[in-house]
Amino acid sequence: MIKANKSEINDRNSSAQLVLLCPNLAEALDFFTRRLGFRIEMIAPADSPRIAVISGDGVTLRLEAETEVRTPPDNELGFIVNRQAEDDPWIEGRAGMQYRDLIPGRLGGRLIASHIRIPDGGETQDYVHYHKLRFQLIYCKAGWVLLVYEDQGAPFILNAGDCVLQPPEIRHRVLGSSPGAEVIEIACPAVHETYADHEMELPTSRILPERLYGDQRFVLHRASETQWTPTADGFESRDTGITTAINGLVVARLVRPSLNQPIDNFASRRSDIRHAGEFLFRFILKGELTIDQFDNGTCQLHEGDSCLIPSKFEYGLSVSADLEMFEVRLQRCLIDSHCY
Repeated sequence: MIKANKSEINDRNSSAQLVLLCPNLAEALDFFTRRLGFRIEMIAPADSPRIAVISGDGVTLRLEAETEVRTPPDNELGFIVNRQAEDDPWIEGRAGMQYRDLIPGRLGGRLIASHIRIPDGGETQDYVHYHKLRFQLIYCKAGWVLLVYEDQGAPFILNAGDCVLQPPEIRHRVLGSSPGAEVIEIACPAVHETYADHEMELPTSRILPERLYGDQRFVLHRASETQWTPTADGFESRDTGITTAINGLVVARLVRPSLNQPIDNFASRRSDIRHAGEFLFRFILKGELTIDQFDNGTCQLHEGDSCLIPSKFEYGLSVSADLEMFEVRLQRCLIDSHCY
């Protein structure tokens, strides 16, 4: 169904653009790209595409999903819990990857946290692309993913426990993965555009590890090369190195109980468990974390569960001896309007 005519202009390449409403965007995109040879220019959002701009034979089409969008509730910056269930809906997103939304309300569009998996593995349907956003990191939860980045050398494998900071608009591509590979992705803003770059070939001939993309550097954190360091709160952590590369905006680390700290010492405490910054996101990799909300009861988190804890939220906790979790603390500014 044609919604508009050639009077609509694609700002990116100034070519005439027809807008088509599609009952099933995935099927329409497959038809135009696989059967007619069109190529993707832009798609959004990555986790559940509703708009795709494609081009071919001198024509630019804007495909829009026809079905009505159900707007999720606008989460206030409060305590938010997401539990992984066996029947959790996984939604097919960009390049055949499957997504599970960890913050359904997305703080009014300010932040998205996604659990992503690639069930079959092997070579992916991906292409060289970049994202229009303020912040994005990817943590490999299970398996491995083969990646390549602009000016960062040859393709490399991101193994379970490894993490990357993807600066704004860095060109990159997912080349392949192990069957059942899983990653955790956190980005701001929640809805952002993904553009294809058909002119760039990766890897590039240059290797520029100190290059700035906007005001950020690319970071590849290798878990196997990083030591656990005791923290003041009785835990120990493995820092990803992202804080320096992003000018202190975000702290990302792996956390577990210190081997030298008795588990009994983590029994619920009221006054001293708080954090600075806008909020703290935790994803449970293994073990169990119990959060005591005092007058509002306790909340148990298991492997695959996650939570978002706002600043100055007082709580107690207890942990299992095998607890391990991925933490991302946003220090400042990401939820301000000028950030997206």
